[in-house]
Amino acid sequence: MKLWTIVPVKPWNLAKSRLDPLFSRAQREALAAAMLHHVLDVLTTAPVKLGVLVVSRDTRALAEARDYGVQTVLESGSPALNPALTRAAQLTRTMGATSTLVLPADLPLFSVEDLEALVNLACQSERAVVLASDRHGDGTNALLTCPPGVIAYAFGPGSFARHKALAEKAQADVYEWHSPRVALDIDTPDDLACYRALAEELGEPLIMPELLALAADC
Repeated sequence: MKLWTIVPVKPWNLAKSRLDPLFSRAQREALAAAMLHHVLDVLTTAPVKLGVLVVSRDTRALAEARDYGVQTVLESGSPALNPALTRAAQLTRTMGATSTLVLPADLPLFSVEDLEALVNLACQSERAVVLASDRHGDGTNALLTCPPGVIAYAFGPGSFARHKALAEKAQADVYEWHSPRVALDIDTPDDLACYRALAEELGEPLIMPELLALAADC
């Protein structure tokens, strides 16, 4: 299995708008950048062999991604997420991908163990869809498809159920990976509180602890 991971990145000046009550725009941008760096650190140092493609309209995010030696695609205009991911998946197929993993850029606790678990599940079938939900069981925080394009991308509110239904309709083998680390993405002040608590429970260092300390004091 030749795996390519697609990491979509929202423009940093628009990132984490629901954290506006806590942080300035510059602080939100810094947090988004730090989480992208964490995800790329995991992907580029893991023993799993994979390609990485970062997709964004933000030239700064793409420049920093290239520092990791990964491939990048600059999206023009204001493309919707799902069509952008579809184009990215088609590109990975031209580079030999036999499976694709879509992974958000804002998973501060994502680990090598999570990556290996997702890949191991996909290896059980030649036609597989591996899903990991957000902590509410609503969104999709990881989606591995083998082969690429076995289902259409349907990210957005309620996407976990939609992706599962699409996989079943496509007669793919469906696997679910339940991990509190993958389930935790950062969008709201409540997410930050959960992040601090889970990182402490797992003994993991916080990303940008000084910034998060400011949020805790609010």
